[in-house]
Amino acid sequence: MHKIKKVVLLLFCFILLMNVFAIEAKALSVSAYSAILIDQDTGRVLYEKRAHEKRRIASITKIMTAILAIESGKLNETVTVSERAVRTEGSSLYLKTGEKIKLQDLVYGLMLRSGNDAAVAIAEHVGGSLEGFVYLMNQKAMELGMRNTHFANPHGLDDSDDHYSSAYDMAILTSYAMKNEAYQIIAGTKVYRAPNPDEKWDRVWRNKNKLLTRLYEHSTGGKTGYTKLAGRTLVSTASLDNMNLVAVTLNAPSDWNDHINLFEYAFDTFENITLVHKGEVIELDDSYYEGKVTIKNSFSYPVKEEEIEDFRVEYRMIEPKKQWERHPEEIPEVVGKAIVYFHEEVIKEVPIYYSAGSRDEETWFELFKGIFTAFVGVNLYG
Repeated sequence: MHKIKKVVLLLFCFILLMNVFAIEAKALSVSAYSAILIDQDTGRVLYEKRAHEKRRIASITKIMTAILAIESGKLNETVTVSERAVRTEGSSLYLKTGEKIKLQDLVYGLMLRSGNDAAVAIAEHVGGSLEGFVYLMNQKAMELGMRNTHFANPHGLDDSDDHYSSAYDMAILTSYAMKNEAYQIIAGTKVYRAPNPDEKWDRVWRNKNKLLTRLYEHSTGGKTGYTKLAGRTLVSTASLDNMNLVAVTLNAPSDWNDHINLFEYAFDTFENITLVHKGEVIELDDSYYEGKVTIKNSFSYPVKEEEIEDFRVEYRMIEPKKQWERHPEEIPEVVGKAIVYFHEEVIKEVPIYYSAGSRDEETWFELFKGIFTAFVGVNLYG
């Protein structure tokens, strides 16, 4: 009887463990050939699958087109649509040759409806020509460290074998773009109205990103894509409890589910922990800096519960110089750094500033002392 109970108990434990693994496997089920999930603010990779492999990317190309248009400072300029733009194949805003339209409206049409005609019109206006704009795209990719990326057009159509990127590179690009407020607004817009020059009613563009419009409540934006050679591609962003995520899938038959599963996995598994706090630094051993140094920006990092003990913060300060007591104006603005280690590898260095208030108080004290000394000297000896 005792043996039977033991067997039953072991069987119960086995079933329980299998259920746990099944839930975890379901949470991480990804249909995509290539995929990545990263923390937008720190760049930490939370999940990856062939993330650095060069792949066709289809219309998620337009994230680069959009951010370059926004950064050009020309959103309020009027674009004259060329015949070349109008003849571009694939998804379209149905622009007309010679039509005049604001660049900002084109960027909304590009991101919400994936207009290939809009992509070419934007490229010609911002880059001077389509070829000139492609040069700017590749230059920006190099600046951002997108090492497995090369652009051949502003829309992502399969008209060149030399147009590719990786899931990781597109995550880098999207994290960068999401730091731009205008891009955030455009990518997160569900419906946009643009003037229609030939009709009494406005054009109404509804976002193709179903995660944003109806499938996922924490979605904040993204870009869809599809060509026969690339398959379904998708970049999306989501935020919850001060954690901002970027997911990228390339050639994913079930991309909506992939992204939801990835986001839910991250929100369930990681917590954004503040490792370096903003404000006065009180963890220092050096009495000279006591009450005189601050950190201007806190640093948070997505952490699993079992990883907390693997982090440590080290404070490294400039050794105070003797002349600083007499000449506080010589004290540098940055006097040290908080170094964050994870598994003994440096993941962040946060500057430590000498408090302006402390510096000003000492400077005014020295000035007052000089005036007082001069005044006493005049009265005693003048």
